[in-house]
Amino acid sequence: MGLTKFLLALFLIGLTLPHVSLAAKASQLGHQRFLDGHNAERAAVGVAPLTWNNSLAAYARNYANTRIEKCEMEHSNGPYGECIAEGYGNFKASDVVRMWAGEKKYYDHASNTCAAGESCGHYTQVVWRDTKYLGCARVKCKNGWMFVICSYDPPGNYEGESPY
Repeated sequence: MGLTKFLLALFLIGLTLPHVSLAAKASQLGHQRFLDGHNAERAAVGVAPLTWNNSLAAYARNYANTRIEKCEMEHSNGPYGECIAEGYGNFKASDVVRMWAGEKKYYDHASNTCAAGESCGHYTQVVWRDTKYLGCARVKCKNGWMFVICSYDPPGNYEGESPY
């Protein structure tokens, strides 16, 4: 390879590196927002923070991709704990976690129950004390809605057990 071709190749590689770096930073920022939201809720009840897990994120991404055609709220029924959500527009990670955490008002820790007719399983999964790892994904469906899934390992929400 001549010097000119070599320099051109280095120049072209240099042009692409910032884009890769920016994409990686954007992806990391999205992961961090999911983690920050979860860990703030966990800290509020004295539960250890979660750690991001790329294998869980890949599982979540693979499942989310199956929802693109029909953005329906269906669980994957996989081996992990799971929270799913649907939203429209710029449905950010912080919005999703805030929505799940909003179920806290229906959860009574003293009796380990949900208020009648209400749901609090998303909240209890978010703060489940034995869960250590988190991986989430968000995709835009063909109907314009966003589908979000977070996977948790080990899973939570065991009947009769308190989350914390």
